[in-house]
Amino acid sequence: MSDGDLQSIVDELAERLHRSVAIDDPAIRLLAASRHFGDEDAVRVGSVLNRAVRPEITAGLFALGIAGWTEPGIVRVEGAKPRLCAPVRCNGMLLGYLWLIDEDGSFSESELSAAAAAAEAAGSVLYRRLLLHERSKARHEGILRELVSPDADMRAQAIADLRAEQLFGEDRTCFTVLAVQCRVSGAAAPPQEVAFEAAIEEGVRTVVDDVALMVANRSRGWLLLVQRQPPARALVDAIAERITSRFQRLTDGAARPVAGLGGTVTELDAVLESYQQASLAVRAALLLPSVGDLARWGELGPYELLLKLPPDDLRSSARVPALQALDREDRHHVLLDTLTAFFDHGGNIQRTADTLRVHRATLYQRLKRIEQITGCSLDDGDDRLMLHLGLKLRLLASAYDDRLGG
Repeated sequence: MSDGDLQSIVDELAERLHRSVAIDDPAIRLLAASRHFGDEDAVRVGSVLNRAVRPEITAGLFALGIAGWTEPGIVRVEGAKPRLCAPVRCNGMLLGYLWLIDEDGSFSESELSAAAAAAEAAGSVLYRRLLLHERSKARHEGILRELVSPDADMRAQAIADLRAEQLFGEDRTCFTVLAVQCRVSGAAAPPQEVAFEAAIEEGVRTVVDDVALMVANRSRGWLLLVQRQPPARALVDAIAERITSRFQRLTDGAARPVAGLGGTVTELDAVLESYQQASLAVRAALLLPSVGDLARWGELGPYELLLKLPPDDLRSSARVPALQALDREDRHHVLLDTLTAFFDHGGNIQRTADTLRVHRATLYQRLKRIEQITGCSLDDGDDRLMLHLGLKLRLLASAYDDRLGG
């Protein structure tokens, strides 16, 4: 259904009542607006210009409980003129809000009836649009799932389907996957599943000049960015921030999603590679607080190799005899922390001592003690590599157990 159908509803009501009319979606983002009749305020002007209102206004409106309204009512929030809010619903589903600014302080019964009738008509338009959107989205999600299938024939069919759909031009030859996952243990609650999908859709809307397709399932999802060049760092940051903000707003901060960016590929058949990298990157964001909420493939150092290990193999590999011996002798982890800092600073004595806030002589004593307990020499490249990788493996193994419940 075209936007023109919704626009005609807004324009007809505005001309009939000689009031400016607007319709927003459930997140109070502008869908259609009439011409003004001198009754506009700064909030309406900002909404038309930016397609959204300021967060503090939105928060004030939701605090009034408008999401549960079934009949028109007057709303008053600081910083805006009073408004008539007519919920736009169809089949009991909230699809948006119709707004009339309360310029003269009252609405007649005929105006209220006209607003309610217009909201009902808009509900029918938006419901049909929703059905078409859901059907199209399901089709595209199915194609994307096949695009990252390990089966080459399924990937080939997905590529043919994408080209048949003509979703992007032939000049867009850079494909990048951004994976998103929620920090929740076990199955996500149904309200969080809905919020997560809505948040992923918010991320898609961030991409304006290019194409973004999405897949969302429970607490996991991913976007395929289709562009003429690799995505700018600022764009990826903006997508992740929009997803996080929307999800936390819908769940009152119950959980925070993390994201992982795969490398950019130039062939559709290679999207599987970017998807696998993004999946490992988002796992790094889940497991390693030092990585942050957005992990980028190519910036994870040795973890890009270690995260490819299955969890059981990783746990087994983490049982390094030299480090286990250090555990037995180092109950307070002083020596383990010293060794970790030593490797983190590339073996630089002064930087390590500064980080640990100890004298260089104390650091040398600790390192000597570590060599005695482990039987390793920190001057030997193989011994250093074994100990350093062992520490990284232990960190990941512990994170698997603590954060992902094994």
